[in-house]
Amino acid sequence: MRRTTDPGNPNNIQVGDIYEDCSFHPVLCTAVDEVAGVVLSGISLIDGTYPRSCDALHCGPVRIRIEDVMAIKQDLHGYARHRKEELRIGDGS
Repeated sequence: MRRTTDPGNPNNIQVGDIYEDCSFHPVLCTAVDEVAGVVLSGISLIDGTYPRSCDALHCGPVRIRIEDVMAIKQDLHGYARHRKEELRIGDGS
């Protein structure tokens, strides 16, 4: 059962979830450190790098579906370009 949303972790990402980090890698969350803010750590599902860490509030990680990981892996650079454009449009830039 998921707990209520933490303002420091607005997407309520927990261990075992897959999220998009600030480098647009799909990451399997392996730890949530809530001592000084909420820091998510995990392993990239693109190249296996770890630990990949993001601030849950300031980096804006979002949960992604396992079905999307293979498509992202096929063209990480294209995916990153697309996501940057989406974020730019969302910011009104």
